[in-house]
Amino acid sequence: MAKNKMTMAAASVFAALALSACQADPTPMDMDEQMDENMGENHENMEEQMDEQMGDEDGHMMDHSGSGEVPDGLQEAQNPTYPTGSQAVITTDHMSGMKDAEATIAGAYDTTVYAVSYTPEGGGEPVEDHKWVIHEELENAGGEPFQEGDEVVLDAEHMQGMDGVTATIDSAQQTTVYMVDFTATDSGEQVTNHKWVTEDELAPVE
Repeated sequence: MAKNKMTMAAASVFAALALSACQADPTPMDMDEQMDENMGENHENMEEQMDEQMGDEDGHMMDHSGSGEVPDGLQEAQNPTYPTGSQAVITTDHMSGMKDAEATIAGAYDTTVYAVSYTPEGGGEPVEDHKWVIHEELENAGGEPFQEGDEVVLDAEHMQGMDGVTATIDSAQQTTVYMVDFTATDSGEQVTNHKWVTEDELAPVE
């Protein structure tokens, strides 16, 4: 009789310990939920990184910052609306985070500026109405500006796959173009020597 009581007591203690262990360990459902949360966070982080890497408004990869070097023969503007070192607000959205950013003028130049369409080197989606390429960034440009519909060879690396390809002129205008430094409004990225912004794409700082 005593042996039976001891056996029952031991069984009770074992059952209590087992129940406690079950309550302490996460259930399979808890583990599944944790894995789902982790996967969701990783997916969001990947999307954010991809968004930061994407370039212009069409999703083509753009080299946001430049070296500060300008093509041979490019003339500095003599009396620009926004002199080098001054501030202006960008009113265009060539790339994500650009519009409404406050920019510092890194250079001002008088030239003919073109919007162009082309297919990147190695294939890929065609780029349409890319803004901007200046006259001095075209091979064998010569002294006379090109006209809408002319075919030209690009000598610039604003975007991946751009340099050396044949492009079609979509529009042309004589104006002052600016190289600018700014902080992207969406990512906080410091962009330096960005080429190019035209005078009508800038506004005074209020």
